Amino acid sequence: MVVPQQYTQFTAYPQPQLSLFYFYENPMISQKILQKLGFSQKEIAVYLTLLELDTGTVTNIAKKSGINRTSCYDILHSLLYKGLITKFEKQKRQYYSARDPKYLLSYFENEKKALEKQLEKKKKSVVQILPELRSLVNPKSTTKPKVQFFEGEKGMREAYEDTLSSSEEILSYANVETMHDALPNFFPDYYQRRVEAQISIRGIFPQNKTSLKRAKKDSEEMRTSLSLPECSMTFSPEVNIYDNKMLIASWKEKMAVIIESKELADLQKLIYNLLWEYLQKEKKKRK
Repeated sequence: MVVPQQYTQFTAYPQPQLSLFYFYENPMISQKILQKLGFSQKEIAVYLTLLELDTGTVTNIAKKSGINRTSCYDILHSLLYKGLITKFEKQKRQYYSARDPKYLLSYFENEKKALEKQLEKKKKSVVQILPELRSLVNPKSTTKPKVQFFEGEKGMREAYEDTLSSSEEILSYANVETMHDALPNFFPDYYQRRVEAQISIRGIFPQNKTSLKRAKKDSEEMRTSLSLPECSMTFSPEVNIYDNKMLIASWKEKMAVIIESKELADLQKLIYNLLWEYLQKEKKKRK
């Protein structure tokens, strides 16, 4: 018996009444959020269909979601890879089932870890090529001080990140109270990353509760600190001196300046060390 040719060809399913557009017109569906999370419209349609069906074959899923069978295979493979659905065989037929929606959290947690690994690899690559890139800098361009300006909270963070490139101990005048008031969520993480980078710091602080409390963590945060002798001696801005740079930050005005000049940095280091010696002597007198 010869089967007529038209019956051997794949016949596309007619568009069902419950198409993928159903999911975008139903206000109870969180399709907009899923789109923002990076899922395609077809992935959302198949995923939501499976949540409704619980279990189904490719034929069932394609028919209910309004997506052709060939595309449906690719989408199901994508959802399997993301760990949002499962596949099993029953009576020589393959079935797909949606996992609990809580696995969306697991998926994004894994994505976060993968992204962090990628960023860490890129960071190591940058560190690896830094010496070569620096060797290309025209020596004549380093004779004049370089000045960078930063504004706003984002700019302040960016300026402070530069200190993590220091190849030596950082010398700092800082009011921990104003620092933490300005960027309360930034500094605990910054301290940890500075320690991981094995960058120590010396700090001269005004006497206040926040500064004295932070000084108790000097050892674990690779810091040596001295406070000014009188409570009336206080200041708000911050100065960090490291390598050939000075970071001057005004936490109240939300602005920072980085000046790169070996001559100026050397002078500031000299002044800092003179003050440090004086404060050490004053500290001994008070004991």
